[in-house]
Formats: sequence, structure tokens, C-alpha cells
Amino acid sequence: MDIIRLGRTGLDVSVVGLGCGGHSRLGQTYGATEDESVAVVQRALDLGINVVDTARAYGTEEIVGRALKGRRDGVVLSTKALLDTGDSLHASLDRSLARLQTDYVDVFFLHGVTAEQYARVGEDAVAELLALRDAGKLRFLAISERFGDDPGHAMLPVALADGVWDVVMVGFSLLNPSARDRVFTLTTAQDVAVLVMFAVRKALSQPDELARVLASVGHPDDALAFLDNVVDAAYRFARHEPGTDVVLTGTGKVAHLEANVASLLGPALSDGDLARLEELFGAIDTITGN
Repeated sequence: MDIIRLGRTGLDVSVVGLGCGGHSRLGQTYGATEDESVAVVQRALDLGINVVDTARAYGTEEIVGRALKGRRDGVVLSTKALLDTGDSLHASLDRSLARLQTDYVDVFFLHGVTAEQYARVGEDAVAELLALRDAGKLRFLAISERFGDDPGHAMLPVALADGVWDVVMVGFSLLNPSARDRVFTLTTAQDVAVLVMFAVRKALSQPDELARVLASVGHPDDALAFLDNVVDAAYRFARHEPGTDVVLTGTGKVAHLEANVASLLGPALSDGDLARLEELFGAIDTITGN
């Protein structure tokens, strides 16, 4: 496993992170048993992954807590809380900690924040997060964008201007590399860590969906035929982009996890492939791939 420094947190982390949400939610969406989902988390740890990301909204915190029993100290654990739920961040985090069977998380995200939400409640939320940090319940402040509704990254540049965030979660893929100029230049300047989500979603793993997305931007069905394996290439594209730190991958199957990790530990794409992808998608900021 390749290990890097997680921005200004100073933490040593794996370049691969286990995402416990997404469509799969560790397989829970598709009927996996709790034991099967626990096995995926534990196999991730065995492969050298030490970043595990979950959220109250995913419904997988209890599974993660069970899987990490006896192994918590070696893990950089993150969870999240939605704004505008009627709960305080204190209450949300306390419930998450109980489900995770731990007394702190390393990284605590405001989850899926829009530009409107940040303008309205960002200052108060930051104050609450700082109090939770002072209480020892979280180590680092983090924020994730609502990429499905904000594929052009309107929120994060505004949030980053406040200079308080240690980690951000960003939608980035070969179908929409707009974070390269709109987010990564800012995070790099501040040494803010970047966790990449949406590196591979439905559009890159399901041929029919990929054809639909390609058509939506005027490209033929075979526009990506020059890539031997689209999923493998998509993971390698995200992994080796300057400005990214950890790429999240999520699944409910151990074999699928192992294949994704192999891709993420693979070499960078060729200059020729990168140039062709830039021609196809370099100006795209509307696709989520979801």
C-alpha cells in the first residue's frame, strides 16, 4: 500500500480509502448480511487501507464500529453530519460515536454542503466543530460538497476562503475534472487534504449508462474505447492527479474491493491517454457520473 501525508493534518494514510456509503453502502443496499459487510471492512484493513469513511446518513456506522473492534488505533476514521436536520452537531456526533464504538473520530465532515447552506450556517457550524475539537471528540475539521447538485464546485471555494478546513471531500473523475482548477489549486496552496469521491460511479461501471452520458455531451458510444479497462483507468486517473490525496472506493464484495485496490495502486495513465481525456472532458463541469 502506498502511504502519503494527509495534508496539514500530518497523518500518514493509505492512498486508498474505504468508502462506506455510495450506492453499495458496504453491500447493504443489495442485501448483504452484516457479517459480509464487516468482512469487507476487515479485508480493507488487511490490504493496508487505513482510511475508513462513513456517515450517519449511510447507515453503516454500526457495521464499521463492529469491524474496527480491536483495530481502531490503526485507522483514520471519518464520519459526517448533515446540516438542517434539526440536530446539533454535538448530538449527531455523540450518536455517531456510540454507533462506531469509539470516543473520537479523526475527521468529522459537514456532509454534502451546498453554497446556500454554507452562506447561511457555515459560521455557526464551524464554531460548533471547534468546540467539539476542543472537547477531544474530533481531531480535524472537514467539509464535503454535494457533488450531485454541485458538479461545478460552487461551495468549496467559498468554504476554503475561510481557512479553517483541514480536509475536504471532492467529486472528481475523468468525466468531470473541473475540480482540478476550481478546488485543487486552493487546497494545494493551503495544504488542505483532498479525499476524492465519485472517481467511479454508474456511468463508468455500466456500459449502457456510460453510453447515455457520452451522448449527453455529444460523444459517440466508443469515445473511451482507447482505454483497455474504463474502471481501472478511472481509478488510476483520480489516483495520480496532482492535488489528490486519498481516493475512496466502496463495495460490498471482497473480490471487487481487491480489484479496485489493484487499480488504485497501478501506474499513471500514459500521456497520450491523458491528452485524449482532456480533449473529451477537459471543459466538462456538469457530469457527476452517478
